[in-house]
Amino acid sequence: MGNLTSDMTRLCGEISALRGAREAFLKGLVDGVKQMQAGFHHAHAEMARKTKAERKAFVSGLKKTVFGMRKEFATDIAGAHRAWFGKEA
Repeated sequence: MGNLTSDMTRLCGEISALRGAREAFLKGLVDGVKQMQAGFHHAHAEMARKTKAERKAFVSGLKKTVFGMRKEFATDIAGAHRAWFGKEA
């Protein structure tokens, strides 16, 4: 009976130790997932700021390009108008 009692006591201790290790592992896993999600959130926010700035720069350049094209087109139309109708029309 002594061996059975000592084996049961040892087994109970191992079960308790493994339970504690499992709980620590799961806590570490949850903490790791939270940190990873926070990292994703930070990276996404940084990417959003960067792309917003790039988009604003692109649209600004596009506005300048379109303005220049419209100005050139208006000048061409005015020149054609003068060529067809003269300066007084």
